[in-house]
Amino acid sequence: MSVRAGIVVTGTEVLTGRVADRNGPWIAGRMLELGIELAHITICGDRPRDLEAQLRFLEAQATDLIVTTGGLGPTADDLTLEVVARFSGRGLARDPALEARIAKILEPLLARWPDLDAEAVRAGTAKQALVPAGAAVLEPAGTAPGMIVPARRATVVVLPGPPRELQAMWPAASASEAFLAVAGAAGDYRQSTLRLYGIPESEIAETLRRAQGTVEGLDALEITTCLRRGEVEVTVRHEPSSEEAWRAVADLIAERHPDTLFSTDGATIEDVVASLLRGRTVATAESCSGGLMAARLTDRAGSSTYMTGSTIAYANEAKTALLGVPAGLIEARGAVSPEVADAMAAGALERHGADVALAITGIAGPGGGTEHKPVGTVCWCARTTEGALLAERMRLPGDRREVRDRCTTVGMHLLRRLLGGEADPPA
Repeated sequence: MSVRAGIVVTGTEVLTGRVADRNGPWIAGRMLELGIELAHITICGDRPRDLEAQLRFLEAQATDLIVTTGGLGPTADDLTLEVVARFSGRGLARDPALEARIAKILEPLLARWPDLDAEAVRAGTAKQALVPAGAAVLEPAGTAPGMIVPARRATVVVLPGPPRELQAMWPAASASEAFLAVAGAAGDYRQSTLRLYGIPESEIAETLRRAQGTVEGLDALEITTCLRRGEVEVTVRHEPSSEEAWRAVADLIAERHPDTLFSTDGATIEDVVASLLRGRTVATAESCSGGLMAARLTDRAGSSTYMTGSTIAYANEAKTALLGVPAGLIEARGAVSPEVADAMAAGALERHGADVALAITGIAGPGGGTEHKPVGTVCWCARTTEGALLAERMRLPGDRREVRDRCTTVGMHLLRRLLGGEADPPA
């Protein structure tokens, strides 16, 4: 029987969208590594009754493990530990030794800010040193300790909100005796991901419908599909005994979608492009994407070895001065045109001394479109120093953010195709 878990992310700043949640997805990844079945991730504000409601909801879902994040600071709205203690039916008591360790951590802060209210700091330290009866203490990675609190049905792992502190505390939490007493019964789950580009989710849905009649043991696979950044991800989670069924599904997808399946081992498009570069360097010239293409190319380890530079040129004068795009070409064809994208790519090759260049020019909106070139019109060009070239022009749906994001996905796949040996015929 698998171990089930739930995560409660606390914080009104997260609930209202002022701060994006990074903890829930990160902990979910660690759960997967441990073979723990994650049932729910919930978010609630800094209100005791709402947090307690979330805990009781997860308890009712037959979870064995509940992880909370946030609400462990010294201020009055940091009430997670108090709520967890009440939920667990355990009293709170101050731990003098823990209080002394937290005070030691705060000494540099007091030295740096001598005008701080020392009494207020001591009161906050005493609050953070409260421990539910029978709880295991996780040493602070900042100033807030974590706790592992046995409850009536589920064990509650209480972690701080700052991602750096939470991630630093996780190894100790997951290796603790109290945690392993629950997680030790976790199953051996595996997760595999296929990625496709240039295909609607409906096509994958049809393939999976066909699998129902041809793949034995399909019901033992947990299959999810997700359209993300213009790509379709098919993620399959299964136990080792269902490996044959997973392989049959993967083979069926490869057979039906050979031209759109670009990753069979979970590699992202960034990983694929980096692998295809094989020691070559790349540069970008960007208009409507405003540097987002360069950010995607550099958002991985070792990127500095192949990314030589990026030029962001919105104004026509900048395209001419920085990338050598002839002013007459811009006047004749327009800044958003295949011809200008080609010239921008050639300029990026020369300016940054790269082996490969990608240019993007488009209208992300609002208000910049025309009848012939409406908002969302984007032109791409990928070039190599050897003269290989691939170009694309299309209209992307969505608002400014969506257009800018989607245009980088098109750009990544244009690079993948070019580096993979595709090229447009010479003009």
